[in-house]
Amino acid sequence: MNAENLNIESKPLKGDECVNCDSCSCNACATDTRCNLHAYNWLADVPGGANDFELVEVHFKNTRKGFYRNSAHLDLKEGDLVAVEANPGHDIGRVSMTGGLVKLQMKKANLKPDVEILRVFRKAKPADLERFEQAKAREVDTMIRSRQIAADLNLKMKIGDVEYQGDGNKAIFYYIADERVDFRQLIKVLAEVFKIRVEMKQIGARQEAGRIGGIGPCGRPLCCASWMTNFVSVATSAARYQDISLNPQKLAGQCAKLKCCINFEVDSYVEVTKQLPPRDLPLETKDNVYYHFKTDMFKKEITYSTDKNMAANLVTITAERAFEVVALNKNGVRPDKLNPDNDLHQAEIKAFGDIIGQDSISRFDKKKKKKSRNKNRTKPAGPENRESREPREQREPKGGEGNVESNRPRPNGGPRRNGGNNHRRPQIGNGDNGTRGQRRNGGNLSAPKAKPE
Repeated sequence: MNAENLNIESKPLKGDECVNCDSCSCNACATDTRCNLHAYNWLADVPGGANDFELVEVHFKNTRKGFYRNSAHLDLKEGDLVAVEANPGHDIGRVSMTGGLVKLQMKKANLKPDVEILRVFRKAKPADLERFEQAKAREVDTMIRSRQIAADLNLKMKIGDVEYQGDGNKAIFYYIADERVDFRQLIKVLAEVFKIRVEMKQIGARQEAGRIGGIGPCGRPLCCASWMTNFVSVATSAARYQDISLNPQKLAGQCAKLKCCINFEVDSYVEVTKQLPPRDLPLETKDNVYYHFKTDMFKKEITYSTDKNMAANLVTITAERAFEVVALNKNGVRPDKLNPDNDLHQAEIKAFGDIIGQDSISRFDKKKKKKSRNKNRTKPAGPENRESREPREQREPKGGEGNVESNRPRPNGGPRRNGGNNHRRPQIGNGDNGTRGQRRNGGNLSAPKAKPE
C-alpha cells in the first residue's frame, strides 16, 4: 500500500500557500496542516552553510508545530511526510521548513536553549500512513463521546477537538473553559474507555474560532483562520481611540470576544491623536464657549458645539486653528469668532449653491400629482351633449315606445329611440330584429327593416 491509495500525496509549499490549494485558509493538506502557519523560506535558494542546518520544522494538526533534529541526515524537502519521535511512540507530520530560517523560527517561538529537541526517525512509510489514517478516523467519534462523558461528570468545559498521535497510542483533547476545571476524573474515564494515553490542552475562544473558520462581517475569511498565528489581547480603549461605537454586538466577533482587527489601526489613531488638542479643553470666544463634539482623524478637523450634551451651533475648524485659539485663551485673549473663515465659506456655498436641488435630502418627500385618467378623453361639443350638462332630475328617463312620461320636445322632433328623425346617428342592425350595426344599402334609416312574409 502506498500514499496514492490513501489519497495522501506530498504537496509542496510555495510562499504562504499550498501549491495545490485554492485558498490559504484551507484546513488540511494531507495531515490537516493549517496553511496560515506556513512561512516563506526566503533562504532556500541562498547557497552556503545556512541551508545545512540540521533542524527542521514539522507541522501537525490544529496549529501545532514542532522542531526536530535531522540526525540521520535525510534528504528532506518541504512537504515531505515524516515519522518523528514522540513521547511515547512516534507521530506523523509534514515538513514545512528546512535550512537556516528554522533557527529564526525557533527564536520567534521563544524556545529556550535547554529545551529537549526530538529526532526525525524516517520518511513516512505506507504502513505508517495506513496506521495514521486509522487513528484519524476515530477522532470524530472520540470527540462526541468525550463530550457526553464530560457532561455526565458535570464539568463546565467544552471539548472542541481531538487529535490522535500518528501511532494511535495517544490523543490530545482540546477544550475551552471559563473557569478552572478539575478533570482528573475525566482523564481516568477517557483512558479507560478509549485505551489510550490522554493529554488535555486548554485553548482560548479565539483559537477555537480559528480552527473552525468562517466568514467575518467584512465578507472575507476570518483572520484567525487565514493568516494570524498569535493573538494579542484587545481592550475597549482601542475602540475609543478610533471613535467606534461601544456596541458589544458590533465589537464582538464570532468567538464572542473583541475583534482582533480593532488592534490593526489603533497605533495610527494614537499618533494622530497626539497632533490634536485635548478633547476636554473648551475654546472661549467673545460670544460663546465651545466644547468638543467630534473629530475627523483623516482630515484633522474638529467640530465644536456650544452645548456639552447636544449639537448646537456647530463650528468645524482645523487642528491648527484650534491650537491658535487655545494659545490665545491661555494669554487671556478671546477671539471674536472661532472660525473667521466661516463667513467666506458660507459665501462660497451661497455663490456655488445647489441650483437644481439635487443635494436636498427632502427632494423625494414631495408628493407627485396624480395624473387624470380621462386626460385624453374629450366630450363632443354640440347640442347632443346637452343631456350630460343638465341636472339629473331634468333628464328624461330612457325607455322604448311605452315611455311617454316626458313631453319635452327634441331638437329634431320625435321621441327618442321610437321613430321620427332622431338627433343621434341611427343604427340599424344587420339582422331581422334591427340590432346594432350600420345599414350601408340606403333606404329610410329611421324605418326598421321589414320582415319578409
